Amino acid sequence: MQFISYYTYRAQFFKSLIAHEVFSHHLCLIHVLRVMLSNSFHNPSYPLASSLPLPSITLKFLHYFQAHPILLAIMRKVWSCCPKNWKSFSSSCYFFSTDAKSWNSSQENCSRMEAHLVVINSKEEQDFLTQNMDKTAAYFVGLSDPEGHGHWQWVDQTPYNQSATFWHPGDPSHSEERCVIVNHRPTSLKWGWNDILCKNHQGSVCEMMNFYL
Repeated sequence: MQFISYYTYRAQFFKSLIAHEVFSHHLCLIHVLRVMLSNSFHNPSYPLASSLPLPSITLKFLHYFQAHPILLAIMRKVWSCCPKNWKSFSSSCYFFSTDAKSWNSSQENCSRMEAHLVVINSKEEQDFLTQNMDKTAAYFVGLSDPEGHGHWQWVDQTPYNQSATFWHPGDPSHSEERCVIVNHRPTSLKWGWNDILCKNHQGSVCEMMNFYL
């Protein structure tokens, strides 16, 4: 069996991933390459036939990880990335937009990017979001009350948890206002949730899961 250089193998492997759209964004590729360059493995060669076509090389590599679930679990913790211009927090990626759209149009825009309007699950996530928001803007989130009966629903069907909400004092306030924004109120100097008309045009935050190899 012929041997190829570890570095040549690595280059071929990532070219194959790009060709097969495993990585849809160069930012992810750069992140993974950085991890591989900084790892502690110094094996000078891999016992792979140099004549193997790139798809076969890719499959051999992926099959190796599938056969070693512990190693795969470790790699998943390291090899995660977000699309360009998205921000990472915990296990999700976030896209902040100040383009003014209605709630429905904002959700459709997120869907086109294979995401959804953000679902806020904790104070830590709320704080991360507000740290990346413009105080002069307001942002739709994935919370709405379609019937106007106070039955708030998240777009991904996450149960509405009253103990993990961040309403401004006095909100929600009107049954006609069935969609939610996050905004900063100069009077209180605080960020919070505010119910507004869904047809109003505001910015938005989209959320998707981190990409894992």
